[in-house]
Amino acid sequence: MRHYSAPVDGSIPATKQKYVPTTGTYPKGFLVSGTHVGVKASNTRFPDLALLTSERPASAAAVFTQNIFQAAPVTISRNVLRKRSGEGIRSVIINSGCANAVTGKGGLEDAASMAASLDGLLPNSSSPDSTLVMSTGVIGQRLPINKILQAVPKAVSNLENTHDSWLTTARSICTTDTFPKLLSMKFTLPSSPSITYSIAGMTKGAGMIHPNMATLLGILCTDAPIPASTLQPLLTHAVERSFNAISIDGSTSTNDTLAVLANGAAGGPPITSPTSEDGTAMQKVLTDFTQQLSQLVVRDGEGATKFVRVRIIKSPSFPDTKLIASSIARDPLVKTALYGKDANWGRILCAIGYTQGLSSAKTVIPARTSVSFVPTDGSAPLQLVVNGEPEAVDEMRAAQILAQEDLEILVDLGGGGDGTGGEEASYWFCDFSHEYGALRPGWTPQSGARH
Repeated sequence: MRHYSAPVDGSIPATKQKYVPTTGTYPKGFLVSGTHVGVKASNTRFPDLALLTSERPASAAAVFTQNIFQAAPVTISRNVLRKRSGEGIRSVIINSGCANAVTGKGGLEDAASMAASLDGLLPNSSSPDSTLVMSTGVIGQRLPINKILQAVPKAVSNLENTHDSWLTTARSICTTDTFPKLLSMKFTLPSSPSITYSIAGMTKGAGMIHPNMATLLGILCTDAPIPASTLQPLLTHAVERSFNAISIDGSTSTNDTLAVLANGAAGGPPITSPTSEDGTAMQKVLTDFTQQLSQLVVRDGEGATKFVRVRIIKSPSFPDTKLIASSIARDPLVKTALYGKDANWGRILCAIGYTQGLSSAKTVIPARTSVSFVPTDGSAPLQLVVNGEPEAVDEMRAAQILAQEDLEILVDLGGGGDGTGGEEASYWFCDFSHEYGALRPGWTPQSGARH
């Protein structure tokens, strides 16, 4: 049985254990720690203050929420990156339990003091304005800043590079998550095939997820040598195809932040351009990695029983393809039909048809549009609509496919108006169950009634 919120004893549901790594390969020169502070008075034992630091100055890049009500940590971190042009960053400090959002001048002061508390405390010292700050939790409340600042020295003393320390750190940024979301992997680059690089990342989120860069936070780090001027476009491209391509409830938070640090500790020549051979290889590594990491958020969606990929192919425009995929992923009637194991493809077509902001009326041509369910067991797709014509659907097979936890919806736009379009995009989302209704007062299962 899947659960929409973490058990009160902090244990990880049995069905989620498979997503928690038991080992990892972590980048050289990075240290992390997770420490209990008690930001929320009800938290008496779980870690809720995370530190990540590089033993040497690192390049950094980030993407932030586009919500107008941006949290104080977003403002402070953006200013640090702008002031330093993304270079010379040493650390990230993150608290859970309080978002420090919509907290006025006092909130900005608190966020700045959290960042400043690490400057000078880190191994090998650090210069001012070299720390990024993130917060997650309840909006509209001030941080217990004195408790946090008093705990920073202990958090620094706990810094390590073991798998257990990484897992504890990933857990310390969780709020309604049912499991810590942590990944790591090795890779090589064309110019230095003898050097093994590593990348690691952690993220959090289970509700308020429809990033537009929720409450969603993420931090990545690598020991590859990537200057900030290259790192930012690499991250922006990757996020557009990963963290900006997931949805749980269609809600974009005030705190969304995803940052990446690269310290070059593994050696090799710097990646000076995103279009170079090394840059192209790094782009694929970063995009694949962020997709895997962001998908863990969807798998932990509040009230979710299904993990769904919608893939749009043969489109004349990538931006239009993303818009269409997003419409399907956010549609509550699609989400409730999937929960009810109902092959109601009409809802999918409706979501495609009402998509707003398409660059051309010829992006979607009904007579060229096809929709299929693609089983995850490798069996043949179940065609629902082919070139605008409904198929005779085997309801029993459809029910079998929809009974699985994982599902792919394939939408073929047939190239658009002239049939030549070759763009494609994916979105990852979840269904809406009765548990979502229990968690979100005002929502009712009747919104999932058949047309």
